[in-house]
Amino acid sequence: MVWTGSAWPVLNRKFAVRREWATRFNRWRYDVYAPLYDKLAQGFAAQRRRSLGLLNPQPGEQVLLVGAGTGLDLDFLVRCRHVTAIDIAPAMLQQLKERAERLGMAVRALEMDGQQLDFPDASFDAVALHLVLAVIPDPQACIREVERVLKPGGRVAVFDKFLADRSRAPLWRRAGNLVARFVATDINRRLGDIVSVTKLQRIHDEDAGLGGFLHIALLRK
Repeated sequence: MVWTGSAWPVLNRKFAVRREWATRFNRWRYDVYAPLYDKLAQGFAAQRRRSLGLLNPQPGEQVLLVGAGTGLDLDFLVRCRHVTAIDIAPAMLQQLKERAERLGMAVRALEMDGQQLDFPDASFDAVALHLVLAVIPDPQACIREVERVLKPGGRVAVFDKFLADRSRAPLWRRAGNLVARFVATDINRRLGDIVSVTKLQRIHDEDAGLGGFLHIALLRK
């Protein structure tokens, strides 16, 4: 099928509407999940620690956590003095603020959409995307924004569920994704497809568990 020039504005509007509704749904469901989120996600502590170890943020660097949730990453960033954490769910951010206070950290916590970051270009030295790119409605928009706000030479740590690049999901995974997408996440996205819209370089990639279902990657601008 060949799309005419006049069809593109209509398609773009439809996509924008779908993305907006998906973002609102994410805000609602993660507000609902907030009281239970730590119990559900604490099993990924080792992967978070490993990913942030690869990112290796220095105490004086500007660090951004996109989709920071309840702040589980903060446990591994206590030496960092300039941490900004964003999330779209107010209930998650409230728990993050309480965690930061318990840890004695001064964290700038902001309600913000990872697809539209309200920061100037080249604002951050390091960015963490943990369990975000498989959840956010438009992961390519998110990674473009991350690239924009990252300083030259800056790093991005990614931890999430990905299909291997250039592979096709088996039937069981395609069927399971129907449930997974409604509950929380898309399990059939490929990191290579997402990052391809940027000039970010993937300098490290490793299996992070569950037989390659989970991956950790390090990107550099």
